[in-house]
Amino acid sequence: MKLSDDDFTLFALPRRQALDRGELDARRRDLQAQVHPDRFAAEGAAAQRLAMQWAVRVNEAYQRLKDPLSRAAYLCELAGAPIDAERNTAMPAAFLMQQMAWREALEDAPDSAAVERLDADVARHEQALFAELTEMLDTRGDTAAAAAQVRALMFVARFRQDIERRLDTLDATR
Repeated sequence: MKLSDDDFTLFALPRRQALDRGELDARRRDLQAQVHPDRFAAEGAAAQRLAMQWAVRVNEAYQRLKDPLSRAAYLCELAGAPIDAERNTAMPAAFLMQQMAWREALEDAPDSAAVERLDADVARHEQALFAELTEMLDTRGDTAAAAAQVRALMFVARFRQDIERRLDTLDATR
């Protein structure tokens, strides 16, 4: 193992969007057991600092790999198709129209039940986008299209946070 290994190599997992979460979690536990700073207490400060670097590296990699959206973005970046979401916000017209319709529906939702129905609709759409994304990355290897899909999913994730805030607001007024 090298600190500079990519996350998949570090975890001895294939570079794929579809990962077995149980396998990822087990691999994390194994790695953490190997690099935990307490194991190096008798070896001095330098060994403990290095172990701490490894522990941080393993935790960062795990956080990136366990989240499907972060994992997809990472796969795109590894393949030379950076997400660049701050500067590249281009989206297909149909997707933008869908976003506008959802935003209007959220604004016009009279109660929690309407917001929850909207959230269920958005969640189904999000699942379909993730299924497409997995196929783009794992089957077709189309990282350029996958990068655009990741950006779209980032929009959806932010919108779902807006839905959550709206539900919290509605719940607080009851």
